[in-house]
Amino acid sequence: PVVVYVNTTAETKAAADLTCTSSNAVKVVEQLQVDRVLFGPDANLAQFVQERLPKVEIIKIPETGHCYVHRRFDVKTIKKLKEQYPDAVVYAHPECNVAVQHIADYVGSTSAMYRFGLETDAEVVIFATEKGLIDRLNKERPQKTFLVAKQTAICKNMKKITLEKVRDALLYEQFEVIVPEEIRVKAEKAIIRMLDLS
Repeated sequence: PVVVYVNTTAETKAAADLTCTSSNAVKVVEQLQVDRVLFGPDANLAQFVQERLPKVEIIKIPETGHCYVHRRFDVKTIKKLKEQYPDAVVYAHPECNVAVQHIADYVGSTSAMYRFGLETDAEVVIFATEKGLIDRLNKERPQKTFLVAKQTAICKNMKKITLEKVRDALLYEQFEVIVPEEIRVKAEKAIIRMLDLS
């Protein structure tokens, strides 16, 4: 089976058997009960799944696929932050480079990071993920210190979406995205299959 990250294009989802998120990728692949899976497009997320399901062969499609934001994090920068904040906890997203995942105290999805930030007793947490999450946690829990593992971890595509644009899209029925019906139907099947397995 072909498993693709849910943030891929409709065309990519239509070519896949099912989708996954960073929070359910391991569970979805495990539920398939197969020996081999084609998984993409993020090679680091694929490796994260591989390490948790060693009996399943995860074939990365493509082998070098990556999120440009999560690829920016590096071990050297995180170690420097740990020198400044020796008691800090490091939490990395599974789309980070494998070396970053391996030095982190925790590896998990954005939603898991957010919950951790709200619930942790740690005074300082270093997050290796998009900066927007850290900005949000610093507003919601100002008594804690949440740091981004690299200040340049900003997703230009995520920043294009604002509350005002969402409001205007609904209010004025603008910014319509048209997906051909044949692609929509196939992509929807891949999403529904993910929901059924997770």
